[in-house]
Amino acid sequence: MNIEQLKVALEASPENIPLLMILADAYEDLFELSEAKEVVSKVLSLDSENTDAVFKFIHLLDLEGKTSEAIVRLEVFIGNHPSYAKAHLLFAKLLQDEKSSAQAYDAYQKAIQIDPSLENEKLLQEILDGGGAKRQKETVLSDGSFYLEEEEDDDGLEGVDAMHAHDLGIEYQHSLDTNFNKVGGMTEVKEDIQMKIIFPLQNPELYAAYGKKAGGGVLMYGPPGCGKTLMSKATAGEIKSGFFSIGLHQIFDMYMGQSEKNLHQIFELCRSKKPAVLFFDEIDALAADRKDFKTSSSRTVINQFLAELDGSQSDNEGVLILGATNAPWHVDSAFLRPGRFDRIVFVPPPDFQARVEIIKIIGEGKPLTQFNPEDLAKKTEGFSGADLTAIFDQAIEHSLKDAMKAKGKLVPVTGKLLMQVAKKVKPSTKKWFESAKNYALYANQSGLYDDVLEYLKIKK
Repeated sequence: MNIEQLKVALEASPENIPLLMILADAYEDLFELSEAKEVVSKVLSLDSENTDAVFKFIHLLDLEGKTSEAIVRLEVFIGNHPSYAKAHLLFAKLLQDEKSSAQAYDAYQKAIQIDPSLENEKLLQEILDGGGAKRQKETVLSDGSFYLEEEEDDDGLEGVDAMHAHDLGIEYQHSLDTNFNKVGGMTEVKEDIQMKIIFPLQNPELYAAYGKKAGGGVLMYGPPGCGKTLMSKATAGEIKSGFFSIGLHQIFDMYMGQSEKNLHQIFELCRSKKPAVLFFDEIDALAADRKDFKTSSSRTVINQFLAELDGSQSDNEGVLILGATNAPWHVDSAFLRPGRFDRIVFVPPPDFQARVEIIKIIGEGKPLTQFNPEDLAKKTEGFSGADLTAIFDQAIEHSLKDAMKAKGKLVPVTGKLLMQVAKKVKPSTKKWFESAKNYALYANQSGLYDDVLEYLKIKK
């Protein structure tokens, strides 16, 4: 039954939930995700406790790329429906996407324990390749069940630290091989980070002579997909420190007071391994303007975060706290005061040299011909790394169709085809700059967004 037939059937029975779910599946198959979500929302308006519909909505969030929101919702869902095997499997996938392989391994094992038919060799291999099973070993009990216990940790965390990192699903890397030399282009951003971050940490005695401490908070902002996370890792590699990567799902908890406890444990763990870089992605969700929250619990988490930044309970010297956001205007102004995120770094779309490097990486191992990365880089000003990936994906799909018409004969992707596709792909950063421009022009009393105006070549 196609979509039109389903719509006709629903005209006769508009509140038929099984039929609505079939329609949502049909939209999903066509990757028409907004339409699928609309149908699922209608199901939930009819039956807010419909388990399959709630799970379907979370699944669609994942397909839209809203990983953090999907994880937070999924944790609550699993807490309410612990025997829903597909939820554990999706949780494993999302955690692996966030590089939390240890937690992903646990979730995968729970899924197949409940429903062995859900075994997914590809996902399991990705988790294992990410080191997901390193911290666990299976102990089989007399009744045939098993439990997981932690093995010796090999990433620089030991004992209680390793246990807390594992329990919270924190990604910790002791020695990163990424540094500025391995990040193409972005010269101005590197120089900004050198002056604001690296030099103070490498010269603590000099700063101490002036009565200043090494460490503190730095907020990186800019369009999505432009390398804020990569620059954070490169910064940790430059100063040869440990790197803790924190997602919202590792903080927020459905139980009262647990989120604040998680946040405190994360900071304490990082302080125990200093010098260290503590990286928070999508920090606007964690450090949002308190006026936007109706519940006191959300405001309490924000207040806890502010207290941790201040180091009121423990010393943060030697801990560099990096935050990344696409929407700095949604960050509570209290976070931008001295001693907190008092240094702001604008991360623009990759410049020409960075685009060349990104294009080379994306093109590696693909059947390309008559292809010059610099030619494509010249035609893609303002494109993010994700936009460049989209160009290759669309060009490859075109060549695959030709290959199928040629009865399986390999049809290479030409530089000409990539250039043609590039003309059709619109840079996703444009929409971001439309919003940022308004804030930079009309809500920029402190000069916070001057870098945006400079990038856009606009004079105040």
